Amino acid sequence: MGILLIFFLFGTWSLAFPIGKFLLEFSPPIFLTGFRMTLGGIILLVYLFFRKKIPRFLSKRQIISILALSFFSIYLTNVLEFWSLSHLSASKTCFIYSLSPFITALLSYIHFKEKMTPMKWLGLSLGIFGVLPVLMSTTTGTEGLLGAFLVFTWPEIAMIGAVFFSVYGWVILRIVVKEEETSPLFANGASMLIGGILAFITSFIIDSWNPLPITSNSLPTLFGSIFFFTIISNILCYNLYGYLLKKYTATLLSLFGLLSPLFTSIHSWIILNESPSPLIIGSTFIVLIGLWIVYQEEQKLGYLKTAK
Repeated sequence: MGILLIFFLFGTWSLAFPIGKFLLEFSPPIFLTGFRMTLGGIILLVYLFFRKKIPRFLSKRQIISILALSFFSIYLTNVLEFWSLSHLSASKTCFIYSLSPFITALLSYIHFKEKMTPMKWLGLSLGIFGVLPVLMSTTTGTEGLLGAFLVFTWPEIAMIGAVFFSVYGWVILRIVVKEEETSPLFANGASMLIGGILAFITSFIIDSWNPLPITSNSLPTLFGSIFFFTIISNILCYNLYGYLLKKYTATLLSLFGLLSPLFTSIHSWIILNESPSPLIIGSTFIVLIGLWIVYQEEQKLGYLKTAK
């Protein structure tokens, strides 16, 4: 049953990319981020309010941690992700996002001084090798017009930045939940609300509000789709992931997470009529092999504990 829940999690979570791509037809990316995150934060905090689980007092460290989580994990991650998604295909965006385990491994080596064996370097090298062909490919017409340097385009660089800040955000969330003894639901709800407000402020500065940066006739479609999107991603998947982390290691879940581009390719084919990319499918399996090597080495080194 647990393995089926993992497949359900990533099969459902991967819907976020084609749905997000669809929503970008009606809204600029920063306003969309503000709308989605503010709505998700309000839903979670209202739920906690009626359950009487809103903390009455927050320490200075808890406040600073939640503000950092809001800025890095919610605001920067999602603004960069949705801007990238407006120029990349949903499948390519998801593929880049699924590389978070490798960035986690590198940050652990730099920040926590975790040992890097030859096999771990081999796994990371395979991961990079698997990524390069996808980064060198062009999946949309606008992507090719936004070249930055070498084989990278600005949307790809922005998406890599989104992955980095997402990983950093999970580190902060772990600090908030474990060291600061804060409820993960409250931390997520508060950070979504604050990050959403930051995105609205940015949108007000950058986008053309007249009176909103969207047409009035698209508002019902946008609101209904964002509500559905928020329930799936912010409410269901975020909290199911937290539940599964109690039973399985984060690295094991990351392995399954690498199947997300395959799920996204199927969803995008159905929702957006984007043809599945053989290049992305093939690269996903190469990256999966690389991460599996890293996972096996971390087990041997004793970095992974069996979740109960």
